[in-house]
Amino acid sequence: MDVFRAYTYSTAGWLTLQSLPLILSPGIITALMLDETRQASSVEVYFARCLGFSLLTIAVLTAMLTGSIPLTSTISEPVTTEDSDPKAPYANPTLMITFLFQSACAFYAYTRFVTTGQGIFTLGVAVNASIAAVGLWCLLFATSNGKISRKTGVDKRASGYPFANSEAAKRHPNKKSL
Repeated sequence: MDVFRAYTYSTAGWLTLQSLPLILSPGIITALMLDETRQASSVEVYFARCLGFSLLTIAVLTAMLTGSIPLTSTISEPVTTEDSDPKAPYANPTLMITFLFQSACAFYAYTRFVTTGQGIFTLGVAVNASIAAVGLWCLLFATSNGKISRKTGVDKRASGYPFANSEAAKRHPNKKSL
């Protein structure tokens, strides 16, 4: 499995994991967040469930828009993340938005940890920051295939100006370095 798929599945999985307690037991979640002991109001339960359904929707959309869940009935060829790929035309924008979302969540969890001192926020910081780091790696390195030469194995877009590529010249005696 490539890094892009791992990022997509880990983002969807983490969002699903966060949404399940909010959907299944919103009263317990809101009671845990309160300083005093009391029953959660119906408005708090409603907003907790809406947040849970929203996180679940974002998880499903992330998997669908990046092409991890094929939307066609044929599974004959693997899905790539190129801009021109008709199977996953929204892969790169979805990658950017989910990276920003994970970064914002990691930053928010860090500020909550610093202000409240509760150790549970370190879990949110660790997971969100890890997923955001993988997303940043995908943004920087996994979104373009590059133009790799079959003969030399070197990126064709790299130029030799102002310095010659002496290693490539050593591998292929036909090429001369300046």
